[in-house]
Amino acid sequence: MPTPHRLLMRSLSPLVLTSTRKIKRKRLGRGFSLGELKEAGISITEARKRGIPIDRRRRTVHPWNVEALNKLLPKQL
Repeated sequence: MPTPHRLLMRSLSPLVLTSTRKIKRKRLGRGFSLGELKEAGISITEARKRGIPIDRRRRTVHPWNVEALNKLLPKQL
């Protein structure tokens, strides 16, 4: 049975696209990109304080990750 901490971290994990030759699918990523945090209106320091994972290597901005951040923000306040 997953612990509450694991459930929270799973909900904070972004979805990223992986691709092979023919198939594109979504998987859990390491953290949210800086662009996604910027679109959601969250600074890097605020994300670190709230425990939101950040992946500085990612450059893509996926709308479903921005929506997930916007949904989680009011719950954490």
